Amino acid sequence: MRCLVTGATGYIGGRLTPLLLADGHTVRCLARKAVRLRDVPWASAAEIVEGDLSRPETLAPAFADVDVAYFLVHSLGREDFEAADRAAATNFAAAACAAGVRRIVYLGGPEPAADAEVPSPHLRSRAEVGRILLASGVPTAVLRAAVIIGSGSASFEMLRYLTERLPAMVTPRWVGNRIQPIAVRDVLRYLAGCTTLPLEVNRGFDIGGPDVLTFRDMMQRYARVAGLRRRIIVPVRPLTPSLSSHWVGLITPVPNKIARPLVESLIHEAVAHEHDIARYVPDPPDGLTGFDEAVALALAKVRDAQVETRWSTASGPDAPAEPLPSDPDWSGGTVYTDVRERAVDASPTALWRVIEGVGGEHGWYSFPLAWSVRGWLDRLVGGVGLRRGRRDPHRLQVGEALDFWRVEEIIPGELLRLRAEMRLPGRAWLEMRALPTDDGHSRYQQRAVFLPRGLAGHAYWGSVTPFHAVIFGGMARNIARNAEQTPSSWCGSR
Repeated sequence: MRCLVTGATGYIGGRLTPLLLADGHTVRCLARKAVRLRDVPWASAAEIVEGDLSRPETLAPAFADVDVAYFLVHSLGREDFEAADRAAATNFAAAACAAGVRRIVYLGGPEPAADAEVPSPHLRSRAEVGRILLASGVPTAVLRAAVIIGSGSASFEMLRYLTERLPAMVTPRWVGNRIQPIAVRDVLRYLAGCTTLPLEVNRGFDIGGPDVLTFRDMMQRYARVAGLRRRIIVPVRPLTPSLSSHWVGLITPVPNKIARPLVESLIHEAVAHEHDIARYVPDPPDGLTGFDEAVALALAKVRDAQVETRWSTASGPDAPAEPLPSDPDWSGGTVYTDVRERAVDASPTALWRVIEGVGGEHGWYSFPLAWSVRGWLDRLVGGVGLRRGRRDPHRLQVGEALDFWRVEEIIPGELLRLRAEMRLPGRAWLEMRALPTDDGHSRYQQRAVFLPRGLAGHAYWGSVTPFHAVIFGGMARNIARNAEQTPSSWCGSR
């Protein structure tokens, strides 16, 4: 079949697309910027079209001749995520109906209880999107999953960091609520299997794994699988969802703006009430993946640096619409720059290996305390901080998160351009280049660019300029030094 995947730059869509391709389907991916999918391993096998679900006039080419359309986008992290998702679902449904699409498949969350005193806005929005798609006139399958366990998922990262970093913790009462987690491999299996649903099927399905646990159980079982001591967990009444999300934001890589709706959804029990999906997509011969096995599989992928996608892969529509101007004569207002260059007694390949390895566990090659403090300050004001790390310790792709940066451009062996996603009174980029020299060695070029916004932006640049010699100067010096110390056996091509 011809399948349309929206949200292919995200956690689930980025894993579903290669699975559909492996099943023999033709896959078209809708993305706001096609370049975001340029470097994924399956890019050449799929058709990439540009469009935006918030702009219905851009959607017709994406939906043309499509059999099955997957709605896998959400605006979690935006202040207006309910309105944004409502508009996206409405435009998606209208485009699918107009194009004669035969099937819509949507991955949502568990239905909030009708008698819930404080309904979760996240779950309420997920349910509303499902209703919009079911009423589209196109046969629709709504898959309702609770916590998804897989390397790189936001729920798994919350569970992992809370358990690993806190041997003893005071927790909110919701850690005693029942949850039916599901392994990401089973979620993907159900999504792919929905291509064969009969046309008369237009309904929602609960999907969950074989275990019903509390979040407390999940932390204790994670600790056991990970080889950690049993955790001391003391639930207390005063910890509200708001306080809990700040606590999660401080301990885990998941920022407050995403942690809060996830935490608010955990105050409701999330247990599957039926397993009707098995009538159409039978359980595997060995059964669905249990919680312990799902955790072990996820940890193995983290350990082996084989995490295909992460929750931080997707970027919101509030990202700058245009890249850093490359024209040195660009005159779009005040532009502050800090440029450093160093001769490197190493090949361009050795230098590039160090450049592409920056961030995450490797750090930023200068004054680690200053980078850590900047990351903590960013988190205190609601930013992403440094804890997002990197997906792969050695390789980068356009569009993925790297600590509090995002990879905006990468030319293998030559250029890495990062766009800042920390809270700033302006926009900032950091460029690193490996340039060959006539003697077979290389030259390292580093450029930081800041476009201030208002008086606060100018004041910010002035306040940090005195530290640039230490931060940026040390970074250039240490990157060059590390390249010169790189064993020649490491210098393979990308």
